[in-house]
Amino acid sequence: MSYILRGTAGENSDIRFFAAITTDLVEKARKIHNLSPTSSAALGRLLSAGVIMGCMLKGEEDNLTISLNGGGPIGNVMVSANSKGNIKGYVSNPQIDLPLNSKGKLDVGGAVGTNGTLNVIKDIGLKEPYVGQVPIKSGEIGDDLAYYFAISEQIPSAVDVGVLVDTDLSIKAAGSLIIQMMPDADPYLADIVTYRIKEIPPLTTLISDGKTAKDILNMLFDDMNLKILEKIDADYVCDCSKERVERALISLGKDELKKIKDQDLKDNNEKLEVCCHFCSNKYYFNRKDIERLIEES
Repeated sequence: MSYILRGTAGENSDIRFFAAITTDLVEKARKIHNLSPTSSAALGRLLSAGVIMGCMLKGEEDNLTISLNGGGPIGNVMVSANSKGNIKGYVSNPQIDLPLNSKGKLDVGGAVGTNGTLNVIKDIGLKEPYVGQVPIKSGEIGDDLAYYFAISEQIPSAVDVGVLVDTDLSIKAAGSLIIQMMPDADPYLADIVTYRIKEIPPLTTLISDGKTAKDILNMLFDDMNLKILEKIDADYVCDCSKERVERALISLGKDELKKIKDQDLKDNNEKLEVCCHFCSNKYYFNRKDIERLIEES
């Protein structure tokens, strides 16, 4: 089961952290979208960090969407998360795969590209959602999210994300760390944390070796007043339904619905197929269904 640990460290709780083990969650996404190894790594990294960012939201009904498109062959990478540990996502080109990069790793940066923007949209119950946007720096996702936190939210943050794909293409390990310094924290603390993150083995190595999120946190903060405040279950969940799809169709407007009826559903036996980007569920609408939606719109 995937999960997130939330807590603090430092003598005065100057450090806030979230640590997530997301192997099962990312494997679920891989199966739904039939992802290639490179696409698994790209979407898995954004899912692993995004599920934490969703849990940073305070309201029960709050949610956020993260998308990045750097002009690379994978196209758009998008996730949508809520404050309860649920997340869903997709990539435009799930079968894209590239040769390993110069470090012998899956080339997520090459797949994503750097000619574009990372966008974060937070719906927190206000009239207008909060929108943050920064240029994509590396396409490796962790670096880009750290840059987003520094520029858009002005919170110095370390973001570590990793996905290890097994030889049978399944997800062997996936997880993420987001560590943030609180206002007025001693800058020396940030240096210590940065050093320790670099000194420990890669996140996916630790997870595949059986280390828990608590084990990893102990490696980083065992002598720094570590406090684990909450454990949150995390899962890949799509909340689509025929009713939601109907509302989306109604939002197209009467003119567009009439075009669908007249051009795509001339025969009463024909059906409009609508496929959910996030879970691949298919919903079907016949001519009478569209006529009803025209009336309702």
